[in-house]
Amino acid sequence: YTTLFRSSWLAMGESVEFAFSIAISILVISCPCALVISIPLIFFAGTGGASHEGVLVKGSDYLEALSQTKTVVFDKTGTLTRGVFEVSGIHHDEEECRKNQTIRKEDSQTGDCDQCTQADQCEMHLEKERLIELAALAECASSHPVSRSLKEAYGKEIDRNRVSDVEEISGEGVLATVDGIRVAAGNSRLMDRLGIAFLECHSTGTIIHMALDGAYAGHIVISDMEKPTSRQAIRDLKNLGVEKTVMLTGDIGNVAEKTAQNLGIDEVHSQLLPADKVTQVEKLLEAKSSDKARVAFVGDGINDAPVLTRADIGIAMGAMGSDA
Repeated sequence: YTTLFRSSWLAMGESVEFAFSIAISILVISCPCALVISIPLIFFAGTGGASHEGVLVKGSDYLEALSQTKTVVFDKTGTLTRGVFEVSGIHHDEEECRKNQTIRKEDSQTGDCDQCTQADQCEMHLEKERLIELAALAECASSHPVSRSLKEAYGKEIDRNRVSDVEEISGEGVLATVDGIRVAAGNSRLMDRLGIAFLECHSTGTIIHMALDGAYAGHIVISDMEKPTSRQAIRDLKNLGVEKTVMLTGDIGNVAEKTAQNLGIDEVHSQLLPADKVTQVEKLLEAKSSDKARVAFVGDGINDAPVLTRADIGIAMGAMGSDA
């Protein structure tokens, strides 16, 4: 009937566009159910196609919101980077500190090394193997990529009977009792929390400071690698209309800035706690270019759960096998 109706208008000398609009009007009037059904079918097809590719979408409204996303915020570890860490350095004694201090002076133009600022203050008396052993045992209950790298560097079976009183402090590190020794393994914020003086390390990588029974024992340098697809993903998002990309991470500043620069991230904020990430996302939500613009957050670990919930769209990197 629609084709016949359109043909009659064409025969009367009307334009093709006019005849087509009239035909569509008749179709909507005669078959409203088909039109109404077609819209949810689009969302069903979208969620079904995404699940086939391993992407689970909680609801069709998030698919619609994605088309209005103007700002995408990323966590770093396990999201933009592989989340596969390797121990690249262990600095534990005065000799090691003096050597690194000498290297730092020689390389002061590049700033490659600045592990120890005052060699005469070094009080690290454990061998490297012992330090990595205590770190791996203290971190044995955590599934964080950094913890896994410590356990892999240890290379032996973990005897959890040697470990007790484990306390994981979100965004800072772990406290545990290993063989009767109270071990603290974490970043500089954990050392500050415990009131323990530590040696700065500006090597590129994640720095795990170690304290034993309240005394500083050294630090472990752990390096991560960028995912080979991250750089292209950032470019693709911008080609799709995303106006701004942001990286929020708990890592130290020089590591975060280097990663952001390599990947083409517009803005970076480092050394953030989970609550700090929520604050940064709230600022981005307030600064949206329009009411319809959406802010998406992409993260991996359990620490990102609060900010995943706060953003307009939360995207969890489930393939990493994290607690979240």
